[in-house]
Amino acid sequence: MKNLGILLSGRGSNFVAIADSIAAGRIPDARIAVVISNRADAPGLEGARQRGLNALVISSKGKRREEHDRAVVAALLDNKVDLVCLAGYMRLLSPWFVQQFPARILNIHPSLLPAFPGLEAQQQAFAYGVRVSGCTVHFVDEELDHGAILVQKTVPVLDSDDEQTLAARILEQEHIAYPEAINIVLEGKFEIAGRRIVRGQR
Repeated sequence: MKNLGILLSGRGSNFVAIADSIAAGRIPDARIAVVISNRADAPGLEGARQRGLNALVISSKGKRREEHDRAVVAALLDNKVDLVCLAGYMRLLSPWFVQQFPARILNIHPSLLPAFPGLEAQQQAFAYGVRVSGCTVHFVDEELDHGAILVQKTVPVLDSDDEQTLAARILEQEHIAYPEAINIVLEGKFEIAGRRIVRGQR
């Protein structure tokens, strides 16, 4: 049984998708060991508590980044977390944090990376006039939205779209992509070759 640690700052819809996938048996042999938020008012925490999960607030307010990261890492280690999943966690992890979980931190981003990293990805895509957008699940490294890519899902940009409708359709694909990526990592049948994930290895 593998232990997942979820980090979130808001409603945590990807956390819900992961929890539902575990409950339905779509992510076998995994459990959510802890849900951590840097914000006490994050709606995702209430969702975790309603599911009977271990939900912690480790406030980032007024703390230096590495000081906060050390508290979060300590909680993850206390809960014997095998894989860390960022689900709308609005903080950049320090290089030290990333080094504690090499190739064991996942993030999801609402664009086809390397296009449109950072905040407001759908707004960037819409403003740029792309015809195809989507989402990316990737390993986290020391750079923003940069690590090796595990799963991407494409979403066409329709003439009738605005930022909200595009974001909603991308979110639907995020909820499919994240559990898929978690299964790849937990099965362990891959190697990282440069930036590429090569499946079926080991």
